[in-house]
Amino acid sequence: MGKYYSLKELKDPRVERLPFSIRILLESAIRNCDEFEVRKEDVENILNWETTSVSGNTEIPFKPARVLMQDFTGVPAIVDLAAMRDAMSRLGGDPKKINPLVPADLVIDHSVQVDFARSPDALAKNQDIEFERNYERFAFLKWGASAFKNMLIVPPGSGIVHQVNLEYLARVVFNQDGLLFPDSVVGTDSHTTMIDGLGVAGWGVGGIEAEAVMLGQPISMVLPQVVGFKLTGTLTPGATATDAVLTVTAMLRKHGVVGKFVEFFGPGCKSLSLADRATIANMAPEYGATMGFFPVDSETLKYLEVTGRDSKQLATIEAYLKAQGMMKTHAEGETDPVFSGEVLTLDLGTVVPCVAGPKRPQDRVALTDMKKDFKACMTAKLGFKGFGISPEKLTQSAPFVFKGQEYHLRHGAVVIAAITSCTNTSNPSVMLGAGLLAKKAVALGLTVAPYIKTSLSPGSAVALHYLKKSSTLEALETLGFFVAGFGCQTCIGNSGELDKDVEATIVQHDLVAAAVLSGNRNFEARVHPLTRGNYLASPPLVVAYAIAGTVDIDFETEPIGVGSQGQKVFLRDIWPTNDEVKKVVAASVLPEMFHATYSKIKSGEGNPRWQQLPVAETSVFKWDDKSTYIHNPPFFQTTKADPAPIVDVTEAACLLNVGDSITTDHISPAGNIGKASPAGRYLLERGVGVKDFNSFGCRRGNDEVMARGTFGNSRISNKMVAQPGPKTLYVPAGEEMAILDDPSVGRGSRSMPSGEEMDIFDAAERYRKDGTQLIVLAGQEYGSGSSRDWAAKGPSLLGVKVVIAQSFERIHRSNLVGMGVLPLQFLDGQSADSLGLTGRERFSIKLTGEKMRVGQEFEVHVSGGKSFKAKSRIDTEVELEYFRHGGILQYVLRRLLKA
Repeated sequence: MGKYYSLKELKDPRVERLPFSIRILLESAIRNCDEFEVRKEDVENILNWETTSVSGNTEIPFKPARVLMQDFTGVPAIVDLAAMRDAMSRLGGDPKKINPLVPADLVIDHSVQVDFARSPDALAKNQDIEFERNYERFAFLKWGASAFKNMLIVPPGSGIVHQVNLEYLARVVFNQDGLLFPDSVVGTDSHTTMIDGLGVAGWGVGGIEAEAVMLGQPISMVLPQVVGFKLTGTLTPGATATDAVLTVTAMLRKHGVVGKFVEFFGPGCKSLSLADRATIANMAPEYGATMGFFPVDSETLKYLEVTGRDSKQLATIEAYLKAQGMMKTHAEGETDPVFSGEVLTLDLGTVVPCVAGPKRPQDRVALTDMKKDFKACMTAKLGFKGFGISPEKLTQSAPFVFKGQEYHLRHGAVVIAAITSCTNTSNPSVMLGAGLLAKKAVALGLTVAPYIKTSLSPGSAVALHYLKKSSTLEALETLGFFVAGFGCQTCIGNSGELDKDVEATIVQHDLVAAAVLSGNRNFEARVHPLTRGNYLASPPLVVAYAIAGTVDIDFETEPIGVGSQGQKVFLRDIWPTNDEVKKVVAASVLPEMFHATYSKIKSGEGNPRWQQLPVAETSVFKWDDKSTYIHNPPFFQTTKADPAPIVDVTEAACLLNVGDSITTDHISPAGNIGKASPAGRYLLERGVGVKDFNSFGCRRGNDEVMARGTFGNSRISNKMVAQPGPKTLYVPAGEEMAILDDPSVGRGSRSMPSGEEMDIFDAAERYRKDGTQLIVLAGQEYGSGSSRDWAAKGPSLLGVKVVIAQSFERIHRSNLVGMGVLPLQFLDGQSADSLGLTGRERFSIKLTGEKMRVGQEFEVHVSGGKSFKAKSRIDTEVELEYFRHGGILQYVLRRLLKA
């Protein structure tokens, strides 16, 4: 079988009590124990997990086996590596020392947009435009594949990173020159957790952390608590894996699992296919967990066989995991691990069809309640579950002409219906369920209104093979669901434009138009700026809502449409049975489909356009200063061999004062680039036409563009200005307001300064020229959402030195530290509002004097004589070292320079 570090040979009863996910951390610590980066004390802390995890501050190092990237986050990571090579050369070191030391896989999947839809040539046209827009980026990535060792680039058009990871890249057990150990991965996308469904420990980190791992650094993490989630029963007819995951998401978000592992167990696991498990694991960021883990069992091995892994590899995986006590048998009497605190339980038989929305994935709505819930949202106060529409405007109907025919739009009208994203397009049962529903709908003569932008974006070409094999693809195409690309499209905001008349009607009549997608994210302005109601649903329900043309419908009592014979057709008339789905999955999903799809990647073939890209054969990248895609970032251009001393925060201005649930979608540039925005103006000044702006995601390799788009979301709400949007108040020194002493004036009242309202980037530039440091004030769950490095890089480039929030999302907090930005947390019960802070004050924090400590409390002095305490969220000694160096990559660069 091979050599391995045996957990059983420890002969320690504590091992069998550990959750399976923690056993992976234990094996890694034992294997990498060198009394330098990993110490015996760390091994003991993991063995004592039952007690050491309770405090929430036990630090352990973890060395993942590999790194996974998608191109949006992967491009800036490789840009940073290229810039580090420059800095290494400038400082007199060997630039080739900057090289991945663990396998690094990058899948190009985020660049394709739904520019064309509802036509047989949509895929080819979208891929052509993708290469036209991204030629520079793709050429740079191909240079990276050549220049850096141990790096695989999967060409565009191959699929979504997480599905490719599940179907092809995952090893489950590594065999490195005869040494066996569990596969584990960190990825530059939060939905890396999808691989947890395969029993591989994986989660999302920022590109900053991923680069450090590539360069041989361990991840410094707090030993997590593990929430046990017991599944019983089986899904009932009509319920899908999507419904199960939306139910699980709502339960876990309510329970509170941020920073924790969730491990699924119980007899219900056995009834779930591997694809169903991956669907649940994929949504871990939505329920807030670091991982949603399913241990390996016979179903895992069955999936590996179906997806084309060879028999020798399967035998090794099974033998190794059994020898290590890392494989579940689900046998009667099998002992379950010990978990942290209360165990949650879900009977899968209670799961009912549902959707989530209209603005957050955790806001689950049973399908039977959807019409009532949507109507309640319409008139509710503006917020996560409200649009603030006045009652007299609820029934308005707006006529418009589309291709010579008149139609009407109302509140709730579906204008985008997309089968998209890694979450569900990886799952044959829901994909083929959508195909069967479409087939029945077409047979009855149902249609989809032609102005609705329908699209099909499978996570890999394998889906296309089995949809064809099952004879359901033609029906989907008849309803407008033609393949638009093999990539992350509508879910990431690459939905493309709507018809101009549709857009004009929505804007003119202030309509709450809807998008329905089989994705995992539906935050405001993410899917499309004009779809205010965005609902996550299973692929069959996406088709159903497209046919209905509205989300304002009760499928139980209202027909979904009128058939070709004039008959009313209800959803129940076309919904496929569980047996129908199981039979078509068994007959249509075959191993040879996976072999055919991935053999091209393995052999180096694949996308012919990719093969034709030229590659510069240099170890150091030749930067083009005129490029608006790839730019040498400033992070390393002035780096010296030794770190500069930490400085105090003195009379810092507040750039933004924001509330709860500010996501990385609000912070990090994403989506389209507006013509009048700072980034748009920058591109126009450099001769880039509006039609060639492309998206922020595709320009992540240019720090000048990205800094200008930071905090640029149209829905961000900054308390310092009256209206939502990317504006702030520039307050010159000496003009901050004084606190009124009159007790008759309400709390927080102020004499207003004569500040000037402007774009956030422009204000940051003014402050930079003034020599003014900046801070950000925030509420709870600051930085939730996707793991985006630019959500930390952008504020750092704007001059933000400190973020003071009520709480932080795990990845974003770590990334702030990785960029040299200090995360401070208000003490319990306090907030900017409770302290009467408006953001127009000046803030001073003494960081020098005594040696900085993990979890240290700092006194924050506010202009006007006020002060309050805030706790440092630098959580580990290693993070403290990163902060002292000005960031994690500066720390790594200096270590490699002196090695």
